[in-house]
Amino acid sequence: MASKQSAVVKDWWTAQWDAAQANPGEPVSELRARNEHWGDMTAEPGGVDYLEVEVAGFPALWAVPGDSVRDRVILALHGGGFVGSSVYTHRKMYAHLAKATGARALITDYRKFPEHRHPAPLEDATTAYRWLLDQGVEPGHIAVAGDSAGGGLAVTTMLNARELGLPLAAALMLMSAWVDMTVGSDTWESNRDKDPFFKQEVVEALAANFLGGTDVKDPLASPLWADLRGLPPVHLQAGGDETLAGDSTRFADAALLSGVDARVEIFPEQLHVFQMAAGRAPEADEAIRKLAAWVRPILGLAPAD
Repeated sequence: MASKQSAVVKDWWTAQWDAAQANPGEPVSELRARNEHWGDMTAEPGGVDYLEVEVAGFPALWAVPGDSVRDRVILALHGGGFVGSSVYTHRKMYAHLAKATGARALITDYRKFPEHRHPAPLEDATTAYRWLLDQGVEPGHIAVAGDSAGGGLAVTTMLNARELGLPLAAALMLMSAWVDMTVGSDTWESNRDKDPFFKQEVVEALAANFLGGTDVKDPLASPLWADLRGLPPVHLQAGGDETLAGDSTRFADAALLSGVDARVEIFPEQLHVFQMAAGRAPEADEAIRKLAAWVRPILGLAPAD
């Protein structure tokens, strides 16, 4: 049974649905203003310093746990449907992940629609990854993490890096990743009544706005349809009640068929990016702990005490 504390995630998505229904056609500025409260459900991790920097012309944050190893880095790409959210909405969640891993996290922003469409976010995320390499961070010491739209972006960043001849990061950590712009997973229907916000038609509209006429199977926007061979190991997590759960299971299957070390965990009764309740809900804390335990040896870090 889901913990009482995890209900904060359902409450958040229910409130977003109610607000959207009450304000059809609301300006993007109002949607973004509401979205900036997404991180309110995350508790401060404590023992983490934040340093504002500029990466690729965009605001970014270093989340630096007190006992972190400086040359191990998590490149964190936030979700928000490619329309909202920021490094500030997600700073605490990724700080929890950085603290559990014992590495620094670079949380970086990117352009969003309607002002900018695909491939603008991919260009910005790739530039951020190249920036890390230019700072002297070894690719084998970098894990790329992302949630929701940021999860798909984490994968396409590695696909784009491969096309550009850049060395790939050591690992991918994906939370409720949106990897299929065709919106074709079975869970869109099977979980429809359990997921308070992410109805199929909502995500189809997000995809159309993000793509701006690009093919829904473009591998650099919809990585489920990409050639995944040679990608780094990937750990996916999703909530058992979210409509996007099928994206994670299908991607894991495709990755395994391509020879990629992939694993997927589905957390019963949890919803989209339930890890945002880190520091409050035990399910979120367990998920963060599992991601960190998986990635630490890949990054050459000793197991946590």
